[in-house]
Amino acid sequence: MNRSLLTSQITRRSGLAATQLSRREWLGATQLSRRKWLAATTGTVLGSSLGGWLRALAAATTTSGSPKRSCLLLWMNGGPSQTDTFDLKPGHAHGGPFKAIATRTPGVSISEHLPRIATWTNRLAVVRSMSTREGDHDRAKVNLRTGYAPQGSIQFPVLGSLVSKEFEKTAGDLPNYVSILPDRRTGQGLSPAGFLGADYAPFLIGDDREGTDEAGSLTVENLALPADVSKTQAGARLALLHRAEQNFLKRRGGAPASEYQSAYARAVQLMSPSASNVFDLSQEPAAVKERYGRSHFGRGCLLARRMLERDVPFVEVSLGGWDTHANNFARVRRLCSVLDAGWSALLQDLHERDLLDSTLVVWMGEFGRTPLINQQQGRDHYPKAWSVVLGGGGIRGGQVAGRTSRDGMTVEDRPVSTPDLFATICTAMGLDPRKQNLSNVGRPIRLVDPTAKPIREIV
Repeated sequence: MNRSLLTSQITRRSGLAATQLSRREWLGATQLSRRKWLAATTGTVLGSSLGGWLRALAAATTTSGSPKRSCLLLWMNGGPSQTDTFDLKPGHAHGGPFKAIATRTPGVSISEHLPRIATWTNRLAVVRSMSTREGDHDRAKVNLRTGYAPQGSIQFPVLGSLVSKEFEKTAGDLPNYVSILPDRRTGQGLSPAGFLGADYAPFLIGDDREGTDEAGSLTVENLALPADVSKTQAGARLALLHRAEQNFLKRRGGAPASEYQSAYARAVQLMSPSASNVFDLSQEPAAVKERYGRSHFGRGCLLARRMLERDVPFVEVSLGGWDTHANNFARVRRLCSVLDAGWSALLQDLHERDLLDSTLVVWMGEFGRTPLINQQQGRDHYPKAWSVVLGGGGIRGGQVAGRTSRDGMTVEDRPVSTPDLFATICTAMGLDPRKQNLSNVGRPIRLVDPTAKPIREIV
């Protein structure tokens, strides 16, 4: 089998990002005896199909169980304006032209351009008092994606990789961490899996590309065998490859070699019908796709729902374009239209499928934007006082945490730091924020900075 066929998702899109098996699990799998391996590949495949080999591999490399909760991160790349979304300032010069509308929660209002989300505030908690330190995109992304400020040589893992490791292997043939329309600039020096290693890196699908243009579907390439390669041939080639690589491991075993084999195994597993079918949005009715919206983000939210139905512990969908230094109001209006359709449809589907109570939903970017409107009718970077939204599983919805001043410039009540936010997320998911992982410099690092205090009133 051509190696580029099986590893294209890894080498072209995400390095070793498709792998989700732990190193211990993979080493155990690669040490299968020759007899067992041949029975799982050559014998089974020659007698039936490639599916038998995949099932045998899955049985050898995965653990049982399902996540207590899944997490859905809606990442607003560029930093969304809180003053034009969830913390409007009507009647003030900083407020801009947008009107505030009532929501399902008495006393809580949000932007007129999020009317569908307004009907779901009973399941959402708006945190209006985020106060962070990083105003540079790259540094802020590291901070808000990992929970830690950039610190020299320490390679902190992002939230999705932390969750992936905590739940180990729970989603069958699918990865534990899937990133849909990922941010093309992940932050200065940010390697998503960080010191956890490639086993916990995300499987990447597409890129954000502003997220507002029409899109028919999101596809994952090379999930099928070439037309001239039968399942029997594929199984025989995989068995031969395994024997060759076992010899290599004996001579030059180590983390890079095992990570490569783990990534290769994940690529093969994704070719199984049970995994590959989840990416096929043509199976969804036209009315459903219309409800999510004709955008990359809408399609990404629909794909996220299909992932969450399969018990993928962490799924993120990005919507780019929020860096609105100029022409803020026209751009935010357009982005809110895309966001409102995709997010509300996803909440509705999760609710109807009894998945919302077990899915923590997080809406955030790397910082907020200045309440003060600049000369280009835009808003600039502003980490001092901004908003995030949490909802679904583990969250007490229908409330607002924190308050900013009338002009939006400062936090007046309940300031929330990045560690506080991460502690809240971990607590809502049933994870111990104090748990430690060994870093790349040999130092134990907690899931969350020890200074953190979760927002208890919303958990």
